[in-house]
Amino acid sequence: MLRAAITMADEQGLASLTMRALGGALGVQAMSLYNHVSNKDDILDGMVDLVVGEIQVPSEADPWKIAMRKRALSAHEVLLRHPWACGLMMSRANVGPGMLRYVDATIGCLRRAGFSLAMVDHAWNALDSFIYGFTLQKLNFPFEADQYAQIAASYLPSLSATRYPWMRALTEHVASGAHDGLHALDFGLDLILDGLERVRAAGNQT
Repeated sequence: MLRAAITMADEQGLASLTMRALGGALGVQAMSLYNHVSNKDDILDGMVDLVVGEIQVPSEADPWKIAMRKRALSAHEVLLRHPWACGLMMSRANVGPGMLRYVDATIGCLRRAGFSLAMVDHAWNALDSFIYGFTLQKLNFPFEADQYAQIAASYLPSLSATRYPWMRALTEHVASGAHDGLHALDFGLDLILDGLERVRAAGNQT
């Protein structure tokens, strides 16, 4: 049932997921679903937990930065495959076995690296805030990467060189093809990881 719900949300969007539609996809009456779940919220929570189960958890065999980097890249890839899941992960209290395993492995990785419990909480949330935010921006960006130069050029007439000199300079840079305007998760991710390493090495954790 949960796998069918995930497929429906992936292909048609979360708004398409109703008990009646899910029952139809499974070839059963909607009311029969209530033999397995209390309500639609149970289905949403189960869907999120299965999606989280697809994310690579930090391995004890890897140094902490490598483990957390793999975790972040995996989370980004999984959330791009399931565009509806990011919003649910941020807006619901998810305590299924997949989520608990994912969070526990994350805490364990950072604790083994020497971060205090308080800093583990800061580090984990800083990383996830960036991952979710970057992913949502990528999912909702209004045009495709190969359109950047053309779109940038179309904005130039509205950017006064005297009122908005720096915005115009950057837009001209993209419009000329000198800079593709593409942003990679790695750039911000490595900044955060390097900053956390400095905190860890300094031993100044509250």
